[in-house]
Amino acid sequence: MYDIQLKTVSKTYLGTNEPAVKNLSLNVEKGSIITLLGPSGCGKSTTLRLIAGFERAEGGSISLAGKIVSDENTWVPPEKRGVGMVFQDYALFPHLNVFDNIGFGYKEKDRKSRVMEVLELVNLKGFEKRYPYELSGGQQQRVALARALARRPVVVLLDEPFSNLDADLRVTMRVEVKRILKEAGATAIFVSHDQKDALAISDVIAVMKDGVLEQIGTPREIYRYPENKFVASFIGQSNIIKGKISDDGLSVFTNTLGSVSCNHSHCMCAGEEVCISIRPDSIIKDANGHMEGRVKEFTYTGETIDAVITITSAGEEVDLLMHIHPEENIKTGEIIRFKLLPNFVAVVKNE
Repeated sequence: MYDIQLKTVSKTYLGTNEPAVKNLSLNVEKGSIITLLGPSGCGKSTTLRLIAGFERAEGGSISLAGKIVSDENTWVPPEKRGVGMVFQDYALFPHLNVFDNIGFGYKEKDRKSRVMEVLELVNLKGFEKRYPYELSGGQQQRVALARALARRPVVVLLDEPFSNLDADLRVTMRVEVKRILKEAGATAIFVSHDQKDALAISDVIAVMKDGVLEQIGTPREIYRYPENKFVASFIGQSNIIKGKISDDGLSVFTNTLGSVSCNHSHCMCAGEEVCISIRPDSIIKDANGHMEGRVKEFTYTGETIDAVITITSAGEEVDLLMHIHPEENIKTGEIIRFKLLPNFVAVVKNE
């Protein structure tokens, strides 16, 4: 069952020539967390606002829990859509304590018990009399999420909720927000431009560019089987090299690396010109490896050594970024041998 359905939805803002969202179709299963991921201006926040009812689409339809809330004949206002919203700046009322922030506008008889229920869900029981200025950034975020969940919404929408958090708290809150949403059984759409947020929190990722849905899939599918150069480059680091599908369709021939075995071909044809996406963690330093390159530069990050190696073949050069174990000793100019792991080398469209 789908809690959210978008069918060929489009939106163009007044005074602009290009649509912010173009013929977007998307189905979100009940209880799942989906991230709209892409660079600034790709249409992800506009999509969120269309679902919430803050903007109206020019075409297509939007359904929530099986009920149409927007099409050419129907318009349901935001307050009647059953949507819970977590804004980027949390939008807490500074003059209200935690209890009253969560219960604001909640008119049901069970107001007190429901507020206490969601406070326990977000691990803030005992904080109900505190004011926003007395809370940490992570605690404020949990109050905002509790407020969104209090009314038992059909869907929870989260617009860049981690952008105001420092790096360590961001990692913690990814885990915490996912736990809360899953325990609440909520269907959620999460908007982000941060690939790590998307990979950590999502059941499904929808990658957007210029108002168009480029690819949708699980985090593993998006990372391991990108369909085009944009997705391969935007989701994690990737080396993109031009090549041609072999006659048997099992590998890709490149001028610099020779024949490369890959994990996916997206139904491409023998002889077709394509690109391959080589993840840095698919390049393994190996004294017995059949490829070699010269270390051009490297950076120690603590977790890895990010090394750029130059491969020269048939008069052509290509630089590859690879991850090397931080305990390894390497130096600029050194020749190292390596091998590729086919499961992390993907064929992508040459476009």
